[in-house]
Parts: sequence; structure tokens; C-alpha cells
Amino acid sequence: MSLSRRKFLTTAAVSSTAGLVLGAPSIARAQSAESFNWRMTNAYPPGSPFYVEGPGSPTDVIAKINAMSGGRLNIQHFSSGELIPAFEGFEAVQSGTIEMNAANSYFWSGTTFAAQYFTTVPFGMSFMGHMAWLYHGGGLELWHEVYEPYGMVAFPLNNTGVQMTGWFREPIEDISQLNGLRMRVPGLAGQVYSSLGVDARVLPGGEIFPALERGVIDAAEFVGPFQDRRMGLHNAAKFYHTTGWHEPSTTGELLISKTHWDSLPEDLQMIVKTACMAACLESVTWSEAVNGEAMTDLVENEGVTASMLPAPVIDALHEATQDTLATEANADPLVRKVHDSYMAFKANHDRWAGASERAWLNDIIGV
Repeated sequence: MSLSRRKFLTTAAVSSTAGLVLGAPSIARAQSAESFNWRMTNAYPPGSPFYVEGPGSPTDVIAKINAMSGGRLNIQHFSSGELIPAFEGFEAVQSGTIEMNAANSYFWSGTTFAAQYFTTVPFGMSFMGHMAWLYHGGGLELWHEVYEPYGMVAFPLNNTGVQMTGWFREPIEDISQLNGLRMRVPGLAGQVYSSLGVDARVLPGGEIFPALERGVIDAAEFVGPFQDRRMGLHNAAKFYHTTGWHEPSTTGELLISKTHWDSLPEDLQMIVKTACMAACLESVTWSEAVNGEAMTDLVENEGVTASMLPAPVIDALHEATQDTLATEANADPLVRKVHDSYMAFKANHDRWAGASERAWLNDIIGV
């Protein structure tokens, strides 16, 4: 190779490399200059562990997003009542008034019943199965399909794990006691209870204790031992029926305006998705960490009687659940599509859970 040709190639290579080096910071600077200031409302009151503050909570997700995005996506949080009432997040996001809302999708089941399946299904799947369906069984794609007509997308925000049936001023010993019982219970469970004579009511979290204490309601479900103890529900009712048939795994919802979501660059979208996935794991493990001590304390130190509902009551609730689900699925093709997807996945997962976790708990360690 001649000296002049070698000199030309060397000069060209250096120039090309310099262009890449100089160009990369320019791209990074352009990307970092693009920032977004959003607002997130919440269906739950200020200071609520899990639902507002603490591991896996909406404010924790906001902190994760802010840190991972280097401040490019800044989200201001408003608890219920601070900007809008507790149950108006769906309409606020749909109208574009706000960008995001934290709640549970079953609050909107009156607008679209299919939303129920993305929070939980009575007698449905546990945390493991539900998350598997959402992330690997087509559940998340169906969630987006359900909300598409409303101009919104949603992602799993957190998860409580299995919940409790709730607090009762008198223990339920017979199915006849449900007739006329006034109970705070949202979503599909409220419909099921109603079919058995319960006066089911949806109350925001902050209104549950005073309603139960004053006798406005006779029973109430909220979450589990730690959350319920913090709200003081054991001071208003002493009978705690356990392992909730109605919410075997309760997933929170981050609801986002589709227009605003589409305005985010791909890296910020991935940051939001990743922060939510991290919060689902963090929240359910936090719940598992704190509920054991709280349950022991309630029973041993607070005079609480904890027990399962009688088997005939559970059987009646199960039959009513199947009837309600069938009625809703037959009335709407989109509900049918979500229902069939959920139930087909559940059938496979139940078989696996029977051979794995159930066998481990029942046969190996004898729980």
C-alpha cells in the first residue's frame, strides 16, 4: 500500500471515530433535554401504607421512575380528596385532566365488567398465577384492549397477595345471616354477596372504620391483618373471617392516558413498566413480611376471633360467583374473551400448583 493511500485511510478512520464520539453526547443531550411533568391521583387516602406510601406503593413507584429517568419523568402524587374524589380517577384520566391514576381496576367494573379480572377473581388465582397470566398469558394485552375504547392503558402496580374475608360485628355461622347484612365490599364480590341478600356498599378506605364503628354497616373487608389493624377495624368489630374467597390476589392498577403514554419515548415507557414490575414484587413480599405478626397480635392481644367461614357458606358463595361470571360473560363478547382467557390459564396453573405448592404445603411440611 502506498504511503499516500495509507495516510488517507488513517485520516478517514480517525474522522469517522471522532464523529461517533462527538455525536453520541449530542444524542444523549437531546434525549435528556426531553422531560415530562405529570400528575398521579389515587383512590386511597393520604398516608396509607401500600396504597400511598411504603414499599411497592404509588409514591415508591414515582421515586423509582424519577431515579431511573434521571428526573426526565417527574410525577406529582395526589391522594384521594387532594385533587379529585376517591373514585373519579377513571374519568379524570379518560378526559385527559390528569395523566395517571392509582387504584384497582375493579372499581370500574360498573363501566366495563371486564376490568374486574385484572384486579382479582373470586375463587380465582393466587399472586403467582395471576401475575403469570398478566405477564405471560395474554392478560396485560387484554387489559389494554379493554381500555382502548376509553383512550387509556394500564399496568399492574402492586399486589397484596391473598386478602381476608373481613370484619363482622357478629360471626357468620349460617347462610341466612347474609340476608340483609350491610357490608362494605367492592367489585364482583359485592355482586355475589348481593345475590345472597347482602346490602353491598362501596366505601373509600377512609370511610370504612367510622361506618363500621357507628353501625352504619355490619361488616367490612379491606385488605389483611397489617392494613386492617392500622385502620383500627378490630376496634369496631371483633370477628375476623379469614382467607378471602373474594380476593385471592389483589392487583393494583396504574391507569395512564393513552395520548400521554404515546408521547413518552420508548426508554421512559420501559422505565415505567419496569418500576411497576418491581413494585409488584416488593409490595407482595412486604405484605407477606408484615401480616404474620399483625395476625398474631390481633388474636393474642386485641381479643379478635379469627376463623374461616363455614363450608356451606363458602359453597353458596362459590355457586353464586360462577352464576354471576357466566351471566356477565354471556352479556358481552369482550368480557367473554377475557373470562375465557383467564379461566383457561387458571385450569393449567391449578394443575401445576397442585403438583407443586399445594403438595409442598399439605404433604411435605404439613401446613
